[in-house]
Amino acid sequence: QVQLVESGGGLVQAGGSLRLSCAASGRTFSSYVMGWFRQAPGKEREFVAAISWSALNKNYADSVKGRFTISRDNAKNTVSLQMSSLKPEDAAVYYCAAGSRPWQVAPTALPNEYPYWGQGTQVTVSS
Repeated sequence: QVQLVESGGGLVQAGGSLRLSCAASGRTFSSYVMGWFRQAPGKEREFVAAISWSALNKNYADSVKGRFTISRDNAKNTVSLQMSSLKPEDAAVYYCAAGSRPWQVAPTALPNEYPYWGQGTQVTVSS
């Protein structure tokens, strides 16, 4: 059974940093794109960042470029999201997601390209 478990969420002041992690199990994810999405109350789920299987290609939403960094450790089957200079508008539930097409080069921003999702971790940013 495929399982993605996020951790690292919490409360942080605006301007602060948080590091989210996602541990994958039930399948070797080293061959697949991994992504982060978020959903704030009353809003649709939106793309945050994605990384190709090799980590050579990364894709970021314009709203987080220069502030967030996605990385992965294929040996440990984990993907991380380092978030800096956090803003109140970054507050949301953050979800880890895994793609299903092996060796995909482009780290897609499309949610329907990710069949596997974690339960989410809450990030709260106080102003």
